[in-house]
Amino acid sequence: MALLVHLKTVSELRGRGDRIAKVTFRGQSFYSRVLENCEDVADFAETFRWQVASGIDSNEMLEIQIFNYSKVFSNKLIGTFRMVLQKVVEEKHVEVTDMLIDDNNAIIQTSLCVEVRYQPTGMVGSWADEDFLGDEPLHEEEKDSQETDGLLPGSRPSSRPPGEKSFRRAGRSVFSAMKLGKNRPHKEETQRQDEPAVLEMEDFDRLAIRLRDGLDPDSVSLASVTALTTNVSNKRSKPDIKMEPSAGRPMDYQVSVTVIEARQLVGLNVDPVVCVEVGDDKKYTSMKESTNCPYYNEYFVFDFHVSPDVMFDKIIKISVIHSKNLLRSGTLVGSFKMDVGTVYSQPEHQFHHKWAILSDPDDISAGLKGYVKCDVAVVGKGDNIKMPHKANETEEEDIEGNLLLPDGVPAERQWARFYVKIYRAEGLPRMNTSLMANMKKAFIGENKDLVDPYVQVFFAGQKGKTSVQKSSYEPLWNEQVVFTDLFPPLCKRMKVQIRDSDKVNDVAIGTHFIDLRKISNDGDKGFLPTLGPTWVNMYGSTRNYTLLDEHQDLNEGLGEGVSFRARLMLGLAVEILDTSNPELTSSTEVQVEQATPVSESCVGKMEEFFLFGALLEASMIDRKNGDKPIAFEVTIGNYGNEVDGLSRPQRPRPRPQKEPGDEEEVDLIQKLSDDETDEGGDLASVSSSPPMRPQITDRNYFHLPYLERKPCIYIKSWWPDQRRRLYNANIMDHIADKLEEGLNDVQEMIKTEKSYPERRLRGVLEELSCGCYRFLSLADKDQGHWSCTRLDRERLKSCMRELESMGQQAKTLRAQVKRHTVRDKLRLCQNFLHKLRFLADEPQHSIPDVFIWMMSNNKRIAYARVPSKDLLFSIVEEELGKDCAKVKTLFLKLPGKRGFGSAGWTVQAKLELYLWLGLSKQRKDFLCGLPCGFEEVKAAQGSGLLAFPPTSLVYTKKQAFQLRAHMYQARSLFAGDSSGLSDPFARVFFINQSQCTEVLNETLCPTWDQMLVFDNLELYGEAHELRDDPPIIVIEIYDQDSMGKTDFIGRTFAKPLVKMADEAYGPPRFPPQLEYYQIYRGNATAGDLLAAFELLQIGPAGKADLPPINGPVDTDRGPIMPVPMGIRPVLSKYRIEVLFWGLRDLKRVNLAQVDRPRVDIECAGKGVQSSLIHNYKKNPNFNTLVKCFEVYLPENELLHPPLNIRVVDCRAFGRYTLVGSHTVSSLRRFIYRPPDRSAPTWNTSGGLLQGHRVMYSGGPSSHPTGEVVVNMEPEVPVKKLETMVKLDATSDAVIKVDVAEEEKERKKKKKKGSSEEPEEEEPDESMLDWWSKYFASIDTMKEQLRQQEASGIDLEEKEEMDNTEGLKGLMKGKEKARAAKEEKKKRTQSPGPGQGSEAPEKKKSKIDELKVYPKELESEFDGFEDWLHTFNLLRGKTGDDDGATEEDRIVGRFKGSLCMYKVPLPEDVSREAGYDPIYGMFQGIPSNDPINVLVRVYVVRATDLHPADINGKADPYIAIRLGKTDIRDKENYISKQLNPIFGKSFDIEASFPMESMLTVAVYDWDLVGTDDLIGETKIDLENRFYSKHRATCGIAQTYSTHGYNIWRDPMKPSQILTRLCKEGKVDGPHFGPPGRVKVSNRVFTGPSEIEDENGQRKPTEEHVALLALRYWEDIPNVGCRLVPEHVETRPLLNPDKPGIEQGRLELWVDMFPMDMPAPGTPLDISPRKPKKYELRVIVWNTDEVVLEDDDFFTGEKSSDIFVRGWLKGQQEDKQDTDVHYHSLTGEGNFNWRYLFPFDYLAAEEKIVISKKESMFSWDETEYKIPARLTLQIWDADHFSADDFLGAIELDLNRFPRGAKTAKQCSMEMATGEVDVPLASIFKQKRIKGWWPLLARNENDEFELTGKVEAELHLLTAEEAEKNPVGLARNEPDPLEKPNRPDTAFVWFLNPLKSIKYLICTRYKWLIIKIVLALLGLLMLGLFLYSLPGYMVKKLLGA
Repeated sequence: MALLVHLKTVSELRGRGDRIAKVTFRGQSFYSRVLENCEDVADFAETFRWQVASGIDSNEMLEIQIFNYSKVFSNKLIGTFRMVLQKVVEEKHVEVTDMLIDDNNAIIQTSLCVEVRYQPTGMVGSWADEDFLGDEPLHEEEKDSQETDGLLPGSRPSSRPPGEKSFRRAGRSVFSAMKLGKNRPHKEETQRQDEPAVLEMEDFDRLAIRLRDGLDPDSVSLASVTALTTNVSNKRSKPDIKMEPSAGRPMDYQVSVTVIEARQLVGLNVDPVVCVEVGDDKKYTSMKESTNCPYYNEYFVFDFHVSPDVMFDKIIKISVIHSKNLLRSGTLVGSFKMDVGTVYSQPEHQFHHKWAILSDPDDISAGLKGYVKCDVAVVGKGDNIKMPHKANETEEEDIEGNLLLPDGVPAERQWARFYVKIYRAEGLPRMNTSLMANMKKAFIGENKDLVDPYVQVFFAGQKGKTSVQKSSYEPLWNEQVVFTDLFPPLCKRMKVQIRDSDKVNDVAIGTHFIDLRKISNDGDKGFLPTLGPTWVNMYGSTRNYTLLDEHQDLNEGLGEGVSFRARLMLGLAVEILDTSNPELTSSTEVQVEQATPVSESCVGKMEEFFLFGALLEASMIDRKNGDKPIAFEVTIGNYGNEVDGLSRPQRPRPRPQKEPGDEEEVDLIQKLSDDETDEGGDLASVSSSPPMRPQITDRNYFHLPYLERKPCIYIKSWWPDQRRRLYNANIMDHIADKLEEGLNDVQEMIKTEKSYPERRLRGVLEELSCGCYRFLSLADKDQGHWSCTRLDRERLKSCMRELESMGQQAKTLRAQVKRHTVRDKLRLCQNFLHKLRFLADEPQHSIPDVFIWMMSNNKRIAYARVPSKDLLFSIVEEELGKDCAKVKTLFLKLPGKRGFGSAGWTVQAKLELYLWLGLSKQRKDFLCGLPCGFEEVKAAQGSGLLAFPPTSLVYTKKQAFQLRAHMYQARSLFAGDSSGLSDPFARVFFINQSQCTEVLNETLCPTWDQMLVFDNLELYGEAHELRDDPPIIVIEIYDQDSMGKTDFIGRTFAKPLVKMADEAYGPPRFPPQLEYYQIYRGNATAGDLLAAFELLQIGPAGKADLPPINGPVDTDRGPIMPVPMGIRPVLSKYRIEVLFWGLRDLKRVNLAQVDRPRVDIECAGKGVQSSLIHNYKKNPNFNTLVKCFEVYLPENELLHPPLNIRVVDCRAFGRYTLVGSHTVSSLRRFIYRPPDRSAPTWNTSGGLLQGHRVMYSGGPSSHPTGEVVVNMEPEVPVKKLETMVKLDATSDAVIKVDVAEEEKERKKKKKKGSSEEPEEEEPDESMLDWWSKYFASIDTMKEQLRQQEASGIDLEEKEEMDNTEGLKGLMKGKEKARAAKEEKKKRTQSPGPGQGSEAPEKKKSKIDELKVYPKELESEFDGFEDWLHTFNLLRGKTGDDDGATEEDRIVGRFKGSLCMYKVPLPEDVSREAGYDPIYGMFQGIPSNDPINVLVRVYVVRATDLHPADINGKADPYIAIRLGKTDIRDKENYISKQLNPIFGKSFDIEASFPMESMLTVAVYDWDLVGTDDLIGETKIDLENRFYSKHRATCGIAQTYSTHGYNIWRDPMKPSQILTRLCKEGKVDGPHFGPPGRVKVSNRVFTGPSEIEDENGQRKPTEEHVALLALRYWEDIPNVGCRLVPEHVETRPLLNPDKPGIEQGRLELWVDMFPMDMPAPGTPLDISPRKPKKYELRVIVWNTDEVVLEDDDFFTGEKSSDIFVRGWLKGQQEDKQDTDVHYHSLTGEGNFNWRYLFPFDYLAAEEKIVISKKESMFSWDETEYKIPARLTLQIWDADHFSADDFLGAIELDLNRFPRGAKTAKQCSMEMATGEVDVPLASIFKQKRIKGWWPLLARNENDEFELTGKVEAELHLLTAEEAEKNPVGLARNEPDPLEKPNRPDTAFVWFLNPLKSIKYLICTRYKWLIIKIVLALLGLLMLGLFLYSLPGYMVKKLLGA
């Protein structure tokens, strides 16, 4: 069916001009061509054709409009012709000539001639249309018809395939809703477009929390999260509490890369250099000569200060370059790249000791090019990375098992092509000034679009761009950018940017990121990345063009876009390449080629959408915006944007002719049914509220007086109908929101210790599984009914799979939730939440987001952005957007960078806005969610039409209310003044009223205790709705300054509890409870507010019905009303005891030093003052230690007010100066609870052996008679005590711990005799030193860490079996096997000394060990605050959230403690023996008089220092400061090292308390200028000294009086034990029979003898005393863990780079009081001197060497062989044998000796080389290199370079044993493919054998190129001196000359000989034969010659 209109002529036009006609039918318009310079007749003669789907009805209309065309301004309407098609339907062909009418419907002279034809083709079935609205024709102002045409999708018919529909808004056209039957709602998901691109995997949660989600749930204080969620009803949606955008905010990052070594590099004899590139920074390692496996161990650091987005998209590229030098750039061997985000998403943000696979980007058909082993770590500010311990890495690496790839990425990655198809763009903003364009137009008459767009795509460090489309707002490219990269790529995101080409510089118009994880799935049923073709929306700065756009960053994709910029149609496909295909182009250069265009229908059918909004309230408008009239504009895409959204007037284009046979593609237009034509006309959008002058609310804010008249906006827009995507996302978002809310509840319950959190969690899981199953049924029901892309289908499948499995897991989890597993299961549920949020994020956009702008004076001031999916309407409740048809509270914020920092904290305006978005035809419900009780006010033309949207709403119903805000207190506020305190007051906003509390001076924890009453509140709407859903209250807290200025501190929201007039004021709802509300400033939490709010309806009787307000009780507080009784907390009496110890490190105040400080303690209005310190310099301790005060505090511990500690300096004349203050926000950890007598006296558990803390509930006086025996004799070891051992007071349990495993070992040894391997031999005591102990300990630590991982994995696997399909991806098989092995190992071991069941392997237990802590000692022992706490005193304002850290505000520290308890105490506590009432609860604390201490600091080594010099190294030395002592060990600096071993001890005498803060710093030595600080660490020695954990000198594992493990403490174990028992009032120690001691009710047994230096055995009690000390924590009541002998690892920090680690330092500190016996000499921990060795290598013979040369004379193959050898790192000392010339068989004889002297560190298995780096170096640099010997065979050439034939590298510690004969020697020995026995030259000393030599062939595969017979002999330097040998074959001990065949010579030295050999030997017989033949011939010749003569003689007879 079709309708054809032939427009012939238009006559009687006035004047002269360009004419154009517009023909409209059923909402679809066509333009004619422009007729230029017509006078009175316009001869159009054009035909227009409409395909129609449903028969034309007789009352439908055709409309033709004639315009004067203008290039610059909008076209001016001349007249309109309308025709009802009744006659056409009847007659099928009509010709008409008629007059036109103007916009006032008056007839004008101009007439028009037109011919209309109708071709029906049979009848069409009836269409169901009862649920759609139609629009009737309307005569309305024709103002913006043309302008909007330019923006609408598809407004360029010429670019569309014929028959595609193009919607245009006709000014007064008849617009009809199409009927395509009952449209199923679409099922697909949406995307929160261009949200700050935070990488959001599970591991990123910390980051995501910081950037977007605000707070880690664990760090949320008690503030109730439920305050807003309690009574969420259906009319309002939850407001978002966080304001400030932080995504574009730059942060500090540090990328550190350690290049350790490379292996298996491809190429013959390469000289490799590794280049590390991060972003645009490049750094190079040094060059290693002629080796395929270079060792570097070089550390590089890159510092950045950029926003997270930019950082995580930077590419880390590691490439190996061959022979790079100053002159040439070298050739690339291979490279590896990944983005920073991938590294950051790893656990601990790092890859440690992993192998990067190198590949050659220019040759993708080749295989891998080698491996580089490296560490890569990315640190953001505040991340603390657990670096694995830098120990000696000796284990032979399994390269394949440790690849530098994230989990789940296969080791073999394939090459793939990524096709990014760029089709077209729409709605671009103008990007050039119109000045030039207007001039051009004036002169040349051409009218251009003011933008020249092209698209640039960035991916994996490469970029490609499309062609530039000159002057086009709607460019059409149809090009594809092709990238070639390995798949899966290690770069997460692809950046697609539309840019404007400009002569000066190109700028970005908009940016879109494609996250590859969202468009692919790597599961078994996964799919390759695929996308589109789809539209993506781009957002950025506002659209008005300015030369320097301050928001340009937003267009680059940084930060949240503030306006719609453009939409781009693109697609993405990936094709895995078959690299074996010969036609494949092997380069990875980016290519740009043409793409096949797609039809427009493939992105979805265009539908008309309708957006409606009603502004219910506009308040809190920042007064800085001035009092000009204010309007609010709502836009969606470019629709509604009247200021700068328009691109340009529509250009008319002829409709392209339709080709026959296109029928299926053509969108058919359907008719309107008759019952709709009268139902609402064509609406012009109203997108902004009428401007209105604001009124003053208070001194900061205005409001707009909307009162009962609420302005409305509505916008019609056209988008491809992809609602299904949005619906799916909404369903998942709903599930996720419910889950999040539930989890928050559970966390809240756990935190506030409410009962039964597990029940709530079960409910949450139940809800989750129901939600998941509901999703399956909804998402499944109409697949395939909508135009979906491949990604839509695949995503739907994978979402359904994921949600199905999640539903099942939730079910199984629900069954497993028990009381004690709640926390673990909560963590698993958090994973569900991340997964859901990830799935709900739709990568293919459809409808753009809605922006709400506040306009003042036509300028854009502030905005809010609402994702369109949140507003989308659906008839299915789950699919409904969460804000659709609800009143949303929006806080407008400043755009872009203006919103950073303090400007972003203030609200620009608060809007209560109702929004609805849906298809126009579903429009009938758009008012359904508004509060009831209004009347609609419609525009004149819409009155009486049901579906016509109102321009404003007038509320007839209003209710009167009174609000009571009970403001009790706030805590932990930010400091607003320089003193470090604030003068806070709160301001409460409700609707358009505000009130303030009083100002409380100088506090961070104000208790206002004030009720604010708001009277005469008028709320519009029905009463019952208001009860469930009152408006929100905004509370802002300010700091009052002396000048009357106020500083913003923070803001929070609350919902009041509503009481209607007919309800009683009583339980359960009233009076309301005080609740905590979290206060935010920007994105940072800024404290909590404790308050309650009630909204009381004033009934007919007026205020008399309200509960009475008791007048002010406090006469002294004036008219301030306190919080009434039922609401304020119930109080009870507490006593708070304060221990005043001393003050430390007080800084100057106002340039004056603090001299006479005092501490004031205050809590809830009561307090106590310390005694005065009379001279702070001499003694900063207090002389009165304990004071107490009594105070009334709430019964509910959660409501306890904070306690304030303030330090003041008492100056002369009674003046006081505040030094600093500290707020203890929670007193719970200081509450003393008297012991419960009913509990069993003490119990312990099997965990005792594992070294866990055991809590004793027994009272102080209980001394049970039961004994526990702890045994040290070698008895049967306890395997594992998993059962709880409950011991009564009377029971007698014996627990034996097998400790002395060594003894058994020794016995076993004796039994076995010498059958063992020699390497298991007992280490010789004299050989061992402290370093042996240290390295053994490090091995133990690593083993333990590995086992923890393994057992962790086991637990996870169990978890996985429970949870059907694992939550975590399954491990790789290898890892599993490894884990299983380790488990087995672990089970077979018995508990070793001190490690419980986690003892190391047997061979290690022979060396005594110490404990290596991979972190600070403080973190292991709770900061040594077991009784003495340190409180930081702060001063100064709290800075912006990132800039200033708390460190900068610390002005000193107060040391002391608190103890609070309810009064009175039970009597038995005070009646205890030795109870001293002066000390109260602080019994038995030491005196705080000054004490002199010897401090001994042992500095072992530093690791991963930050480079300080240009060469990427540092010259570190140690500097130690303690009080006035400052030691700088400058002369012992270590040259060019980032991992220096210091091995030094320093003794310092100090007196506590004056000198108690020890600073150990590492400085970089510089020849010229001052030395730079690399980093420093501070240790509080005083807390360690006084701690009960006894951190003065660590307790060793075993007691010995001599040797490497000598006892360091001046007190012996028995003396220490006696002293501890005395201090703790413990019964004991009783040393019984030898080898037994009893302490309290524990008996320890162990060895009773000790060996002295001479091997004499003596009786001793020290062993058992030491055992008691090691198990001291098990002693009832007083037990605690004692600090063992240890080395701690402390991070080094630099004040210039706060929060980022600059390296680590390993050290320990011993302290000895000077009044005790003096300690011995310090331990010698000086670094081991490397031992001098000499390696003698004799090269005897070679065999089967490949033959390279062709013979000069004979063409025979031969080789001139020589062998070259060197030790790794000493390439310059390489040694060559002489040449075995002319080997014809590949056999060579040498008998040649090399000598390699070297220095070797046995402990680290490294060779130590000291050499100058270059001729300019000041001193030598020490390198440590693995001991590896390289042997190579070469072919000597005289005139050209020698040819390399093959090589082998032998690691001298473990290399394959040589074969006995050349025949047995095979290639596999070197490649490790067969298990060959490994030998170590350091153990065997002498080894002889045959080894294979290998080289790579053209296919990069190894091949055997020869065999060498060599003998390796290792001697120490002394042995070598005694037994000298000569180099080569020289004296002494010369080797005999090789017996070479005679062919081994040089031909030009001896030509005759050469002839003899070359000719004689080979051609001897041939020559003989030739000679004989010649003789024969000669004879014959002579015979013939002489025959005639003789014949004659004979004949003649002469």
